[in-house]
Amino acid sequence: MHAGDTLETLFRHHRWANLRIVDGCLPLSDAQLDQGLLGTYGTIRDTLRHMMLAERSYLSRIRSGERYTHPEGAPPPSLEEMRASLDETGAGLIAWAARVEAGDAVEIDWDGEPRQVPKTILLTQAINHATEHRAQIMAILTQLGIQPPELDAWTYFDGLAR
Repeated sequence: MHAGDTLETLFRHHRWANLRIVDGCLPLSDAQLDQGLLGTYGTIRDTLRHMMLAERSYLSRIRSGERYTHPEGAPPPSLEEMRASLDETGAGLIAWAARVEAGDAVEIDWDGEPRQVPKTILLTQAINHATEHRAQIMAILTQLGIQPPELDAWTYFDGLAR
């Protein structure tokens, strides 16, 4: 197995898990989507939106070095729109994961100071950030008495084998 294949596998799982958590939330009522839990980012809806915007930002930085700016005054996205966005950015991260070289970096405003950040850190952050927030959503679902979807690599692998 080649390193690019390994990275693609990690990002294919990442995309699959993001889509699966959104799919698990599609049947929820507005009241359930607006539930949060102490110690989490916020409500399920807010957390999914945050994940979507962050992933757009990571991918934009990796592609062009430019920050993603969400259109001001845009209406809140529906779950279906968030899913489509995560599907698109997930595909973009899969494509870029194998192309980023160890020395590739982008300049980011870091607390008012320009700083060179390796693109590999942005790729790492994309996975870690989403994993953390998916776990938070799963905790909220559990609190609501709803069985969250299985997002582990074993379940992903089992699905590939079918």
